[in-house]
Amino acid sequence: MRRRRFRSPSWTASLTWKSAVFLTAMCCTLAALLGFLVHTAVTRQVVEQAREKTLSKLEAVTDAYEAGEPLPPGSGVDPPGLPGSLRALAAGGERGTLVADAPHPRHGRPGPAMWAAGPADGRALAAWTDYGHSARTIAGLDRAIIGSSLLAIAATLLAGLFAVGRVTRRLHQSARVARRISAGDLDARVADPRTARPVRAQDEVAIVAGALDTMASTLQRKLQTEQRFTADVAHELRTPLTGLTAATELLPPGRPTELVRDRVRAMRALTEDLLEISRLDARTEQVDLAVHDLGPVAERVVRASGAPTEVRLGRAARVETDRRRLERVIGNLVANAHRHGAPPVVLEADGPVVSVRDHGPGFPAYLLEDGPQRFRTEGAGKGHGLGLTIALGQAEVIGARLEFAEAPDGGALARLTLPEYVAFDDGDGDGNPGGDRGPDGGDDPDGSTRGSPHGS
Repeated sequence: MRRRRFRSPSWTASLTWKSAVFLTAMCCTLAALLGFLVHTAVTRQVVEQAREKTLSKLEAVTDAYEAGEPLPPGSGVDPPGLPGSLRALAAGGERGTLVADAPHPRHGRPGPAMWAAGPADGRALAAWTDYGHSARTIAGLDRAIIGSSLLAIAATLLAGLFAVGRVTRRLHQSARVARRISAGDLDARVADPRTARPVRAQDEVAIVAGALDTMASTLQRKLQTEQRFTADVAHELRTPLTGLTAATELLPPGRPTELVRDRVRAMRALTEDLLEISRLDARTEQVDLAVHDLGPVAERVVRASGAPTEVRLGRAARVETDRRRLERVIGNLVANAHRHGAPPVVLEADGPVVSVRDHGPGFPAYLLEDGPQRFRTEGAGKGHGLGLTIALGQAEVIGARLEFAEAPDGGALARLTLPEYVAFDDGDGDGNPGGDRGPDGGDDPDGSTRGSPHGS
């Protein structure tokens, strides 16, 4: 059985978390190093002072011992409690010092003391001084080092997190703007205040924000230029195409005339598609929302297309949408299925979802990965790649979601999901001021698909 690898929580990947861990580790390391150095230096100084004091006392005790005078308190020859190592050192004719417990010279209770011992007629002449005050000084210093280190770590961590937090907030702002630009909002800008004045020193985040704003402005200008070019070309083509259409009506009947008329109709349809795409790109479309029964709308689109399409109606649903744009989307999906797929083509309306599928080779790989692309088709090369592009753009305008996938048993599957209408007040009966029913309760006669759909 394969063991599952441990995965750390996603929040540990954030820059704030990593900065906090790094700052804490560095502060702890620095505090430990400085604390060790201070502790070592102070302890050495305190021990040296106690050793000098005890050795000075041992000199006085030695003079008293040699003069035959009584030894002062805190001294003696082979006194009880003298450490064995120090006793052996003195017996060997050398002097030494050692910190160990000894009775207090005044109250006699044992406590830490600094011992000093030297030779005295083959025995050990020792003196000791109280080391309790020095030990308490060192212990107090250690507590002060630990306390100040903790305070320094906390203060440094808070200051570091505050500084890193400001940086990460600016990075998140740049990321949000980048996502808005990728979603189509070309007016989005970071507008970092540090980039307002070029002479002002800028940090790395401000440089990134400025580069992002510059890129967005350049991209917006290029796209607007392309949109204006597309719209201008389409508008300029409409006038000669109108005259050309009228001229074809004067041609004598025959096969050449039919070919010319067919190509003129194709050029007019392409021009209308280009105009529609330019309006979608400019995001100036206004929706006319009303409540409609989805099933009848889908049936009318299929009837208007004139193509043999099987219609399957499931759960009835009412949607609040722009009917003309909805018909445009469904019509383009049906036309695309007939043009590039294989029969049977099936349209299914179940709830607020409309699915159109065929039994052909399916959508190309690029379309499933990146969505439809204008002027790109595969297979026989029919069409201009604008039908699905228009369908996707109109779906976004009416607030619907259009998805492309492969059917489980083969073929292309396009699924359109619309926002379902929920009536909170049913007191006005079947009244629907924007619905599909006419005054007599029958189907609205104005239900045909507007424009000739062109699939991708």
